Amino acid sequence: MLRQSSSKGEELSRPQLIQALIDSMKVPDLRNKILFTFAMLLIFRFVAHVPVPGVDTQALSQAFRQQALLGFLDLFSGGALANLSVAALGVYPYITSSIIMQILTPVVPMLKDLSQEGDYGRQKINQYTHYLTVPIAFLQGLGQLTLLRSSGVLPGIDFGLNVHTIAMMLSLVAGTMFLVWLGELITEKGLGNGISLIIFGGIVASFPQLVGQGFLENDFVSSLMVLGVIGFAIIFLIVFFNEAVRRIPVQYGRSVFRGGRMQRQTGSSFLPIRVNTAGMIPLIFAFSIIILPATIASYFRDPVGDGFGNSIATFFVNTLSPTNLPYWIAVFFLVVMFTFFYTIVIYQQQNLAETLQKNGGFVPGIRPGTPTQEYLNKVIVRVTWGGAIFLGFIAVVPFFITLATDIRSLTLSSTSLLIMVGVALDTMRQLESQLLMRNYEGFI
Repeated sequence: MLRQSSSKGEELSRPQLIQALIDSMKVPDLRNKILFTFAMLLIFRFVAHVPVPGVDTQALSQAFRQQALLGFLDLFSGGALANLSVAALGVYPYITSSIIMQILTPVVPMLKDLSQEGDYGRQKINQYTHYLTVPIAFLQGLGQLTLLRSSGVLPGIDFGLNVHTIAMMLSLVAGTMFLVWLGELITEKGLGNGISLIIFGGIVASFPQLVGQGFLENDFVSSLMVLGVIGFAIIFLIVFFNEAVRRIPVQYGRSVFRGGRMQRQTGSSFLPIRVNTAGMIPLIFAFSIIILPATIASYFRDPVGDGFGNSIATFFVNTLSPTNLPYWIAVFFLVVMFTFFYTIVIYQQQNLAETLQKNGGFVPGIRPGTPTQEYLNKVIVRVTWGGAIFLGFIAVVPFFITLATDIRSLTLSSTSLLIMVGVALDTMRQLESQLLMRNYEGFI
């Protein structure tokens, strides 16, 4: 397929990706999609710097150095939580609501019936997801403000039923729903998945600050070079495992009436089983659960107490700390467990064996129906082992990076890279498909 350009020699002298970007800006509707996406991300970054009144900024910085949970939640707010802005919750409540709905869909009969009704069912489930986001955002906002108040970030504020508290809570919930609305506008009128790009934009915006902190914490250039090499290696592994699939051959057969008699037509294709079907969801689950016990225990610990309850609280706080090896061992096993759990939930919703049978497809050598389902389940479990171990490695590699480089400000860098690379690949695929639709050459 030839590229639409007047100068072929000039095309061949440019790298494919750069030429693809130039071609995309030549098409008016595609150029409008790209510019609209950048405009929405710019609005998001502006909102992320609109602060909630009554915040002690010095105490806020101190709280982020002491509370690992705040750093994790700040990842999904794009640095907005570090400023305690109206967008401090980010799109994390919506992600939580989406995960809950995905888990409940095969369990609740009404949701299961809706999922089988095509576009109408998907729209209704998406509507319920939005409804569920509001109470989740309210509860999460209340929890974050309570945690920050206990850290001295909100001095003199009493969390009772008063105008100040209600205004802060409504501002946080409204900020979350506004970001969700921006994300859906990007999905509808822009390029790529809007919610994912909101998270991507926040990580990219905060990444230079994290790297700068790494320079300030460590004066050795060799350590920073090692960190860069490890970062490129992690990116390579993320791309490799995200693109890895197991192709199961599938044959299709159908009967057509031709020439006064029935004839059988056959075709072949393949069923792709991704190695990393769960994406970043297991990491979100694992970090949320592993941080929660230590956070709760910190409320009950008395530094000068010596009771049994205080000893238990101190044990959880000290053991489940990101600086200790038991913390990362627990994270690894939780990530592996949630990878299998989420992958099984996803494939149960797809019901591949029944879908193949309805479309006249079958796996060669395997009978349709239950035998096909059992065969696919075995393949999915075997392939998922690779994805689960990979995600577990991505989750714990920051601990070993810290040991190798002694740079402690990039604790969540591997999770951030996983999100960034995944979103970048998905957006590039959509850009390539838009170019191919307009008779331009792809670049992936």
